[in-house]
Amino acid sequence: MEIILRADVQHLGKLGEVVKVKDGYARNFLLPKGLAYPATEANKKKIAYEGERLAKQRAAEKTAAETEATRLADVHLSFEVKVGEEEKLYGSVTASDIQRKLEELGIKVDKRKIDLPEPIRELGEFKVGIKIHPEVRPEVRVTVVKE
Repeated sequence: MEIILRADVQHLGKLGEVVKVKDGYARNFLLPKGLAYPATEANKKKIAYEGERLAKQRAAEKTAAETEATRLADVHLSFEVKVGEEEKLYGSVTASDIQRKLEELGIKVDKRKIDLPEPIRELGEFKVGIKIHPEVRPEVRVTVVKE
């Protein structure tokens, strides 16, 4: 059965592509979940319209993300933490801490979008990425100093 994808489907294709799949996969999974349309002429026109609309929406989101990225690129966060012997931190600086500091500056960022693989546990200067948009990833400078 030929179908038109309404969304990106892993191992199958991207939005708007016409692909051939087994009838059962289309009837029992793709069509009920709203991931695809049957490949008819009317649906091809509908997908073309949706693709144009989605492209405009993604372009607008990207420009908004780029303006936010320029604002974030200038941000420098400083954390004063208690330090024990041998410059070891009591605790750590986490994504939640970075989010709180950004909110104090008036920048709203979800803590899950802060690209911090593990908490910062040492003194120094670090660059922390923020996932605003798949194509736009600004970095914020974070400095950890002793109290």
